[in-house]
Amino acid sequence: MKIDKPDPRIGAIVTDVDVRLLSDSDWNALYNAWLEGIVLVVRSQTLTIPEFLAYSSRFGRLKPHRVRRTRHAEYPDLTVMGIGTKKADGKVDKAIYDRGGGWHTDSPWDQDICKGTQLYGIAIPSYGGDTLFASMYDAYATLPEALKQRIRGLKAEHVYGGRGRRGNELLDPEDRNRPPAVHPIVRVHEETGRTSLYANPYHITRIQGLGDAESEALIGELTDHMIRTTAQYRHKWQVGDIVIWDNRCALHSATGGYPIEEQRIHWRVTIMQDAARQQRAA
Repeated sequence: MKIDKPDPRIGAIVTDVDVRLLSDSDWNALYNAWLEGIVLVVRSQTLTIPEFLAYSSRFGRLKPHRVRRTRHAEYPDLTVMGIGTKKADGKVDKAIYDRGGGWHTDSPWDQDICKGTQLYGIAIPSYGGDTLFASMYDAYATLPEALKQRIRGLKAEHVYGGRGRRGNELLDPEDRNRPPAVHPIVRVHEETGRTSLYANPYHITRIQGLGDAESEALIGELTDHMIRTTAQYRHKWQVGDIVIWDNRCALHSATGGYPIEEQRIHWRVTIMQDAARQQRAA
């Protein structure tokens, strides 16, 4: 097994391994490479759905995605991304085609902590469709000291789709008006002990304790800083890639820009943090 790091701050690319046959030492090396690199890419895998789910569950508890229509009929923990990009009339369904676009972290609208998201590349277009990742460790470390002091102790509310409820139509009616989840803007990672920003630009609605105008201004200031960090990795997908990223300390964004007549299909799982670990950290 080989592990290469394109940037010491973010990203780890693994080759020459079959994730179905990992030794304990290789698994530990792979897991630690993920914690250190924030984004872990394992190339050239050939997995069935049960094999993909079994490998994914080694990272933590799997949870079905809130968008029920994209759950696999036989394996509800699995979401199939990229199906239905065209409507019956032939027009592009932007809610599907653009899904994942815009800088965000996954599942901040869940009261539980989303540990990671893992995608497996099934069908990849001839160009476009890359995914961008940014380190929120670096984003926090490079904040001006005055801004660090200003946001200390603040918490933000998140709902699916954020202030504009974007993509809300993908949810079933009973899921569209759930109460917001509240998380600290500055968080300490439960496994690495490092400090990062957690102010999701896409799903955030407001910062508690601030007036609407002040909250909106601070969200904008933090967003501008987060997406300008130089600690970024751009993943160009290949069929057979497995990519997992740490939602506790990273933002990501799908770039789009791929041909609508070509498929971009991934298997996706949501990996939640162990409840006992979360409680101890709190």
